[in-house]
Amino acid sequence: MAVHRETGRPGGPAGLPAPRPGPWSPPDGAGDPGVFRILHVSTGNVCRSPITERLTRHALTHRLGGTRGILVESAGTWGHEGAPMEAHAATVLTDLGADPTGFTGRELLDEHVIRADLVLTATRDHRAQVISMGHSAGLRTFTLKEFTRLVRAIDPATLPDPEPEGAVVDRARALVRAAAALRGWLLAPSVEADEVHDPYGAPITFFRSVGEEIQQALDPVLTALTGIPAPRP
Repeated sequence: MAVHRETGRPGGPAGLPAPRPGPWSPPDGAGDPGVFRILHVSTGNVCRSPITERLTRHALTHRLGGTRGILVESAGTWGHEGAPMEAHAATVLTDLGADPTGFTGRELLDEHVIRADLVLTATRDHRAQVISMGHSAGLRTFTLKEFTRLVRAIDPATLPDPEPEGAVVDRARALVRAAAALRGWLLAPSVEADEVHDPYGAPITFFRSVGEEIQQALDPVLTALTGIPAPRP
């Protein structure tokens, strides 16, 4: 078993902590064809994944007038259970027009992975940890920037029309299947290309650059998912 080099606690790939198992009960959307769950994963669930979660919710609301069956949540492989997001992360979300209020950090559990239809991670190590938890997560787990790269190569005309009632969920499922089929064909130009670096403890300027990086990565994903481009400023 891998051990975290600083704490001595059991860890996952590259010394990251192994997610702790938890009891599973059927979630609200489990088995419901009208619900599509997106899970954003980072380390502490106080910086990157809260920013990604709230930006995703904000964009869905603005493009669709609501979530239309898309549920967005987040967790951390070394999650600060019950903690608020970092103050700089909240500031960045506010600056980008999203709502940071009411957020509570969570530690990644088996049940989160089991019920997720799409898992988007900040780094390749986070992706490896989620996949190592099992639950057939490999075909629905990507780094955020990896998923963006794959989505850009998918012809929107091959996806279901998002307009009929409930069709956004069908489109989201088709998008994940199409992206998984392209994996291995469209490789990252470098390891760094698939990473969103951790701003924890950094000044607000670095948080802002990470927030902009996340927003830019999310835009093509949300356009493909909803069929609606981002509104121009």
